[in-house]
Amino acid sequence: MYDTGEEFWGDNPPFRTSVFVLTHRPRPALVKEGGTTFTFVTDGIHSALDQARAAAGDRNVDIAGGASTVQQYLREGLIDELQLHVVPVLLGEGLRLFEGLGAGRRNLEPVRVVDTPLATHVKYRFVK
Repeated sequence: MYDTGEEFWGDNPPFRTSVFVLTHRPRPALVKEGGTTFTFVTDGIHSALDQARAAAGDRNVDIAGGASTVQQYLREGLIDELQLHVVPVLLGEGLRLFEGLGAGRRNLEPVRVVDTPLATHVKYRFVK
């Protein structure tokens, strides 16, 4: 996600906070205008989440990314809410978001649905 957004976001990304990017390529932190700092984490999802929680203090931490990133956090039970953004385009192939999560069933309850012409945004909470 970072690789595709870096050029689009430019010098003033919309985040205005610390962003921790999972990567296999070490690189120095990148400070941008408006308060966004990208920190590149090479030692796994737990390290990225620990750093994000420390930076967030009492605020929520959002995890964004593709299927591989989401699957890693889901397998570890580290996600309590899930936001899906469905765009009316069929790509023909890709990674299955919920593949390889194990046999255990996890129930979701809907929190919010926002329907627009360009996408439908659905937010679920995991039922404990």
